[in-house]
Amino acid sequence: MDDQSLARLAAVPEAAGGSSAALAAAAAHARAGPAGSTAVVLVEGMSDQSARATLAARRGRNLSGEGVFVVPMGGATNIGHFLDLFGPSGFGVRLAGLCDQGEEGDFRRSLARAGLGATVNRVSLERLGFFVCVADLEDELIRSLGPQDPLRPRTRRSPRPHPRAPSARWRPRPRLTRSLCPGPPRSRACGP
Repeated sequence: MDDQSLARLAAVPEAAGGSSAALAAAAAHARAGPAGSTAVVLVEGMSDQSARATLAARRGRNLSGEGVFVVPMGGATNIGHFLDLFGPSGFGVRLAGLCDQGEEGDFRRSLARAGLGATVNRVSLERLGFFVCVADLEDELIRSLGPQDPLRPRTRRSPRPHPRAPSARWRPRPRLTRSLCPGPPRSRACGP
């Protein structure tokens, strides 16, 4: 892929309010490194990238040092462009990815179009390294923590959490947990 095409693709996550730094780093590593030394995890946006980076740091992993780059695409519908860059017709790096349930169809079609195989169901997607988050990544993180963890008091003297307020008693637990995460759904960063 030439530099002009890479620059056009870099504008996609930037237009969505993100950064193209991970894209540039992954492309540079794929060009310079030996074959098979680069892996790219395609995620929808910056909040998904931040969640992966936080999880890796907590586990003591240096992803870029290991040749793994988490690249936000500026939306799941852009996957085809990123598969053209990093897939078999581009740099040919190892690929993985995450998408929300609503974008599963876009991922399947794009993976098939890129020559990575027919993905007729979720199991075939997972064999390729692409995973579907039931609602979105934030829900997956909450589910992995359990509904009690994000609600636990941080200190002994912390005030009563708002989900115990009379007006919130009727809401199911996962919805209560999501209501504690600030910001619109795509920018939620819920954690300790």
